[in-house]
Amino acid sequence: MAFARTCSVALVGVEGVVVEVQADLEPGVAAFTLVGLPDKSLTESRDRVRAAVVNSGAEWPQKKLTVGLSPASVPKAGSGFDLAVACAVLGAAERIDPRVLADIVMIGELGLDGRVRPVRGILPAVLAAADAGYEQVVVPECAAAEAALVPGVSVLGVRSLRQLIAVLAEEPVPEEEPDELGRPDPLLAGLRVPGTGAATGMHSLAAQHDSEHDLADVVGQTSARTAVEVAAAGGHHLFLEGPPGAGKTMLAERLPAVLPTLTREESLEVTAVHSVAGLLPPGKPLIDIAPYCAPHHSATMQSLVGGGPGIARPGAVSLAHRGVLFLDEASEFHSQTLDALRQPLESGHVVIARSAGVVRFPARFLMVLAANPCPCGRFSQRDALCECPPSAIRRYQARLSGPLLDRVDLRVEIDPVTRAQLTAPGARGESTATVADRVRAARERTVARLTGTPWRTNSEVPGRELRSRFQAVSGAMDEAERNLERGVLTARGIDRVLRVAWTVADLVGHDRPDATDVALALQLRTGVPRGVPMAIGALT
Repeated sequence: MAFARTCSVALVGVEGVVVEVQADLEPGVAAFTLVGLPDKSLTESRDRVRAAVVNSGAEWPQKKLTVGLSPASVPKAGSGFDLAVACAVLGAAERIDPRVLADIVMIGELGLDGRVRPVRGILPAVLAAADAGYEQVVVPECAAAEAALVPGVSVLGVRSLRQLIAVLAEEPVPEEEPDELGRPDPLLAGLRVPGTGAATGMHSLAAQHDSEHDLADVVGQTSARTAVEVAAAGGHHLFLEGPPGAGKTMLAERLPAVLPTLTREESLEVTAVHSVAGLLPPGKPLIDIAPYCAPHHSATMQSLVGGGPGIARPGAVSLAHRGVLFLDEASEFHSQTLDALRQPLESGHVVIARSAGVVRFPARFLMVLAANPCPCGRFSQRDALCECPPSAIRRYQARLSGPLLDRVDLRVEIDPVTRAQLTAPGARGESTATVADRVRAARERTVARLTGTPWRTNSEVPGRELRSRFQAVSGAMDEAERNLERGVLTARGIDRVLRVAWTVADLVGHDRPDATDVALALQLRTGVPRGVPMAIGALT
């Protein structure tokens, strides 16, 4: 019996399942049957694999060929199985020793000329192979750096099927002709999905982490700058409300640069999501900075939380994992789309149920909402420039539902910048580097306090733990508790006030939140002045 097997990986969301690719040759009329619940793109691999094998100088077996993908109950999608199918067929035809193929995981698409093209999701696929105990992985050459991020796995990057056959058969490896100089490498096209990238606001590098986007550029807005710093230090959600041109978008764009650099574990999580989404930029296999996603207010629910036809794909909440999700003109989003954010805001992940299966994507992000106070944007309690009727203002502000805003820790009303503030000498505030240093020090205090727990930031600590293990100074929460009795705060709201108070205490260097820290947290949540300085530097 002519039989060979090798392995590949089927992705379900950002999780992988190792699939055994089996090839069997029997006497009979030449035919190629592919079984194991393949989708349309995988079914078409029969023609791609046959052409690639012939154009690589190998002989195609003229027998009855059956290729099985096991387990057969798991849906398989995509063209990443081509390389494994081709090698399994060549193993069954005894062109390659079948014993060499058994313990190798192969991921890659084949061109008709035998070149190996990259596919989406290389990193999560290799992670799944490593978790299953495999130590050897074959991937396209241009994706080898991404696969090498997984420790304990030997990665072989190949540019063509001819090279792989020679390596497995222990023959001299042929040299591939280089592409013409000055032309883009066509193989890199498989790493990106058309229609996605920085122009859509859903790219990890959309926020410029350089001197062109510095917090010192924001004039005035002491309360908003403090809120941005607290949000970055504790991972708290932020709502900025104010007239057009006051600096809401400027603050949101500068928030990612204030966030600390991602840890190795966080970088792998973020890179896996962007790899599956086809947003991993070529030449940068590991994303180590906080992602920034800013979808337009016309975004659909599927583009925001994930989904789509067929196999569900990650949405903006997952692309912003461990980073910032900025929803500008939040009141213009569809109310059902915004309310779909409630579950990921609480749980840190999003679960998408489809007939083909249930997919779970990570979604622990820092949400920043920005909105005008009314349709014309000029409504304020300090002047009478707004001409909107009260009913229109109420309808406009009601587009952001109470349950959604209850999950937002920090709410700041931004005032227009005055001429005196804009033209005053020395009006520039603290730079991004100065604020980032305080945020990094506060995160270090938080991590030291939460050592031995599954949480890394104050925003993740459950309310029961806050009330039992991480309590404030005696009497510091009295004012917050009175707000709870008067109905100003909900039970969830008072927990969030205590989380923000812990972040303020970490920023100013207090061992536990005192009355001043809680007062600042209350002021940032309710907008009611509490008689405390708004600048963090004034509290230290």
